Amino acid sequence: MDFKFVLQKLIAGFARLNIRYAAAGGFALGALGAARLTKDLDFLVHQDDLANLDLLMTSLGYKQYFRSENITQYEGENVVWGWVDFIHAFRPLAVQMLAEALVKPVWGGEVRIRVLRPEDVIGLKVQALANNRAKRAQDAVDIEALALANQETLDWERVAKYYRLFRLDSEFEEMKRRVQSA
Repeated sequence: MDFKFVLQKLIAGFARLNIRYAAAGGFALGALGAARLTKDLDFLVHQDDLANLDLLMTSLGYKQYFRSENITQYEGENVVWGWVDFIHAFRPLAVQMLAEALVKPVWGGEVRIRVLRPEDVIGLKVQALANNRAKRAQDAVDIEALALANQETLDWERVAKYYRLFRLDSEFEEMKRRVQSA
């Protein structure tokens, strides 16, 4: 996937069609100082913007290959376009995440992109920890890397709320202890 090319096309389309979005997942980790390899792009997008999102994605040559209440996934026509996943923001907490997203420069400031706050990316990773045991190890590594990269400004209480939401309080305490002692 040509991340820079695709992101420039997506960001321009998001602006043109007034699509409320924020990067999430592996790319967001990198934009927030915790780089890791990723093979796709993940975004949180407001549910009310899904019709415009579909117009944008099909105009760029993407084909929708999965849609549920919570997520829409698109596959590009070739390897340059890759795969793009969109988490639907319709619950109050997810809508709040979108509203509070940060604007971050990437590629030396050539591109500016809306990215979820570090705490909120961690929140989505905590949800993944609770829901997908197969990816648990990678999500735990991502959480710690993001917490380490942002520990000076991280809102620990906001992070703790996500762990409490999924009844993972003891895992939060262990993670916080490791990060703060690093």
